Amino acid sequence: MDAATLSGRPSACQSRRFALFEYGFRPFFLLAGVYALISVPAWLWIYTHGATMPSGVAPQFWHGHEMIYGFAAAAIAGFLLTAVPSWTGARGFGGRPLILLTLLWVAGRLVFFAGDRLPVWLIAVVELSFLPAVMLMLAPPLLRARNRNTPMLFVLGVLWLLDAAFVSALRFGDQVLAQDALHLAINIILVLVTVIGGRIVPSFTANALRRRGETVELVARPLLDRAVIGLTIAVAAVDLVARGSLASGVLAAAAAIAHAWRLSGWYGHKTLREPIVWALHIGYAWLPIGFALKALWLLGDVSWAALWLHAFTMGAFATMILAVTTRASLGHTGRPLVVGRAIAIAYLALTAGALVRVFALVAGDAYRYAVTLAGALWCVAFALYLIVYAPILIRPRVDGKPG
Repeated sequence: MDAATLSGRPSACQSRRFALFEYGFRPFFLLAGVYALISVPAWLWIYTHGATMPSGVAPQFWHGHEMIYGFAAAAIAGFLLTAVPSWTGARGFGGRPLILLTLLWVAGRLVFFAGDRLPVWLIAVVELSFLPAVMLMLAPPLLRARNRNTPMLFVLGVLWLLDAAFVSALRFGDQVLAQDALHLAINIILVLVTVIGGRIVPSFTANALRRRGETVELVARPLLDRAVIGLTIAVAAVDLVARGSLASGVLAAAAAIAHAWRLSGWYGHKTLREPIVWALHIGYAWLPIGFALKALWLLGDVSWAALWLHAFTMGAFATMILAVTTRASLGHTGRPLVVGRAIAIAYLALTAGALVRVFALVAGDAYRYAVTLAGALWCVAFALYLIVYAPILIRPRVDGKPG
């Protein structure tokens, strides 16, 4: 037995082993970063040159769909495929099933880009196969353990139904249905971020403060937590039947207040020396900001708040994805939960890009340049992420353990 084996660390040969498909987070966290650097530059080129999609799909629909069912879905799948074994004590997902699941995601991106060059039935079958496949992998351990997180299967099911509605809308040229399906999918992911963020942000903050020897007790408000989740679901429900209505604006205002109150009890100001923690707070902070802007737009017709949707997508979704993937990748590969300067810059670049995109209308005639700047900052963030994390995701754990 060699020294590497005795120490629990991989040998030189093991450290070079290709480990991308040894655990659920690995391929999908990598694909989320890669696709972030493919889809957004592609969208910017289409936007600035007035080009059309090879698929014939309206560019704004392609962009919106791929941000949800390409970028965000990859990150959600990676998170759940890693979290469910931890929640249930089941064996982690890896090997051939994970390879096949990865290929399904890739195939979905390819056929959706090709569009009308392929038979409609083929596009539908391939694009709509990924989320059910994820559900089939997650369901057995969740149901066996009767785990409290089993409703996540329902959330994935609703996202799948909305994707099916979107594909159907494109087939029949129903732009209203296509737009409604995307907006509702965003609302469903908002619920997911509200639930999961409400667990991990205070938990990770408390752990970080304890490591520093601080004994601050985070404020526990169970009633508020339930109210926040309920209001976020209510927003989605009202938008289903009366998107853009007075009721939607009032609920958005209530949700903004509730989310801000919830966030205020998590002592984010005490995490300023730890980027890996404050990035989570910034990601969650985009929820009250987004709901507040939505309320201003719907109730007061405030022009500079019109791009509130990007506070949720580029702000909350992308920032939480970057914060969670950078943290989980370290923890599940046996590394210390500390990020270097490059990733701290990535967090800041993405935050700056989100601010520019959300308030781009303030730029007036320079709006197009503001959109381009926001996209460039997005690319900087995810380029730094890939430079640092691609080697981590494709190589074995540093402690020699499986996964």
